[in-house]
Amino acid sequence: MKVLHLSTSDINGGAARGTYWMHTALKRAGIDSHMLVAEKYTSDDTVIGPNGITGGQKILNGIRQTVEYWPLKRYPHKSPGLFSPAIYPNPVIKQIEQIKPDIINLHWVGLGLLRPEQLKTFTQPIVWTLRDMWSFTGGCCYTAGCTRYQQQCGRCPMLGSKQENDLSRKVWQRKHRAWQGLNLTLAPISQWLADCASKSSLLHHYPARVIPNAVDTDIFRPIDQKAARDILQLPQHDKLILFGALSATTDKRKGFNHLVAAIKQLKTTDSLPLRAVIFGTEKTAVSMPLNIPYTVLGRLNDDITLALAYSAADVMVVPSIQEAFGKTAIEAMACGTPVVCFDATGLRDIVEHQKNGYRAECFSAADLAKGIFWSLEDTARLKRLGQQARQDTISNFSFEVQSAAYAELYQALLR
Repeated sequence: MKVLHLSTSDINGGAARGTYWMHTALKRAGIDSHMLVAEKYTSDDTVIGPNGITGGQKILNGIRQTVEYWPLKRYPHKSPGLFSPAIYPNPVIKQIEQIKPDIINLHWVGLGLLRPEQLKTFTQPIVWTLRDMWSFTGGCCYTAGCTRYQQQCGRCPMLGSKQENDLSRKVWQRKHRAWQGLNLTLAPISQWLADCASKSSLLHHYPARVIPNAVDTDIFRPIDQKAARDILQLPQHDKLILFGALSATTDKRKGFNHLVAAIKQLKTTDSLPLRAVIFGTEKTAVSMPLNIPYTVLGRLNDDITLALAYSAADVMVVPSIQEAFGKTAIEAMACGTPVVCFDATGLRDIVEHQKNGYRAECFSAADLAKGIFWSLEDTARLKRLGQQARQDTISNFSFEVQSAAYAELYQALLR
């Protein structure tokens, strides 16, 4: 059984990393798994694509992304957030025909990897691992509460459009024509995403099976906290509150404003000295409006350093308003660090309230602050939360669990 994963990138971005991890898990399980990407950053021979981002390929990537963004120039009031019209004519079909897979597994294929019209050329069963909302919207990856994807899009709030027949409607119409009669099975990474797809006008008629993201629990594992703090030069006696800040200040979906408001409500004392620890952005680019001391670790580009950061922390905060799953949450939990989040979207599949973390009332900064304090104030309880977080990750989100679920799905489709 040969499986081919289509993904715009192999490891550049959360969705890409989730795809590459899944590819790795399947290989470990003995499945003949390959990836086909537009942007290759690894040296993995089973990832098919250009080598690196230098030279001619860097130019091609620039052309591809320019073509994809060109229609958006008509919308000067567009809100921040990724919108992919999928118009770039990528010759990906010829590559697929040469590889001859038995199963085609789609992941995040926006920004010019795959045009909607190309799906009808596939003769193999298609599995679509839904990693955001793009597959059933008129182009946005997250709707920020808009429900027009349940009809025909148009008057897109992300585009700042008041026109019914805008770019989102046109992309929706292309998808509507292309998504008919496919041999397609959906594999959303969370129940929330499955519920959204089932309400959508584009994908509601296709079967779906929720298969969560997974994490390598051999790499993401508890590391001695004192040693981790020494390596990262973090204070030993502070209570460390960790969060990722990549695009957080510009992407409202990440809930950064709620996090700032929550931290401002926390009071540091001699018995509870608090410090925020921030990763995912350049050290020189961060000026956080926080009322407690903070340390910026910068961009952490390898899994070992990420595992050190999670292990050094006492609690991880993921304040997202919309999250397809919450990969950083399972990374932290695999390292024995409980997670505080809102009781919303994909994170509900991961964080069990007051068992391995805390799910705050949506979208209450006061309750988010309460959850952070509740997690930190009792040392014995904090230890129990971390132990349960690790165990739940092994039971529900390990490579072994994920690869077994996909192997069963693939075999059923081939039968």
